[in-house]
Amino acid sequence: MSALDDTANSGLAEPSDAHRLDEGALARWMAANVEGFRGPLNVSKFKGGQSNPTYRLQSADGVYVLRRKPPGPLVAGAHAVDREARVQRALSQVGFPVARIYGYCADTSVIGSEFYVMQLVEGRIFWDATFPGVSREERPSYFNAMCDVIAQLHSVDPTSIGLGDYGKPGSYFERQISRWSRQYQEDPQAGRDANMDRLVSELPGRIPAGDEASIVHGDFRCDNLIFHPSEPRVIAVLDWELSTLGHPLADFAYHAIMYRMPPHIVAGLAGADLAALNIPREAEYIDRYCRATGREAIADWQFYVAFNFFRLAAIMHGIAGRALRRTASSTQAIERGKSFPELAKLAIRALENLT
Repeated sequence: MSALDDTANSGLAEPSDAHRLDEGALARWMAANVEGFRGPLNVSKFKGGQSNPTYRLQSADGVYVLRRKPPGPLVAGAHAVDREARVQRALSQVGFPVARIYGYCADTSVIGSEFYVMQLVEGRIFWDATFPGVSREERPSYFNAMCDVIAQLHSVDPTSIGLGDYGKPGSYFERQISRWSRQYQEDPQAGRDANMDRLVSELPGRIPAGDEASIVHGDFRCDNLIFHPSEPRVIAVLDWELSTLGHPLADFAYHAIMYRMPPHIVAGLAGADLAALNIPREAEYIDRYCRATGREAIADWQFYVAFNFFRLAAIMHGIAGRALRRTASSTQAIERGKSFPELAKLAIRALENLT
């Protein structure tokens, strides 16, 4: 069994009453379903995870991670931990870096919701996109590793690993814009924003021609990756809740908006001195992805940027709503929800640069 480094473990806390697990029931389930498990269990909760609460399980035989649906009323189709477990199991078949899945439980009577248990991977998580603690000389290799892994994901044939039905292969932008627009409009309690209203109105008419489909992660960021303890190599991609079959350029652009993302929202590089840090420029990063996936270039790049800031704004709007209803799983949810207007403004800025 393996364990995360001190950086990750420092983000642990005692679960609140709302997120406390029945450790006895969970231990009985694991004894019946996880080979080699030996109790008793000691459970602590990772501080992150605004959506699906994530726990560290210390047992007599080692350490595990548990991901569950959050308590309280949920948006239909959201928090699909069964899909998270399924996609990671499938990708492991082709050597893609994911944590090993030990078991999935659909029986909500065990801990009060669906959940799955997976390997706790040994390595490093970087919460800051400038990769502090990495030498200036090595820093480009870490960015290359991130880029190469998302390119690898988009090169996997879904059908070949049993994921041909993992989503609807086509009209991804139309469906996504409709989904997030509806979620935004159906939750007025979380607030309204003029820029977001404009995006809801204008984005559908700016979708580029043509279509593609691949497995997409949906939340590919440096802080959702575990790197090798000492090498610039990704050894596990985490947090697959938003994964589906979708447009690879939507997925890659979401990752690449780190260059424009204010670091106080999520791991971002806006305002950073890239030359001093020896971080590849946005254009260089896009070029590496294109070479890895056999593309000459990415037309309409600003649309993909605008779409992703819009999508993230809608997600943060949803977090704000859950925080108001006290169903969000993170104590940081209220602060995250406040970033919604700023993200909508960034989306408008990209849309206005689209020729």
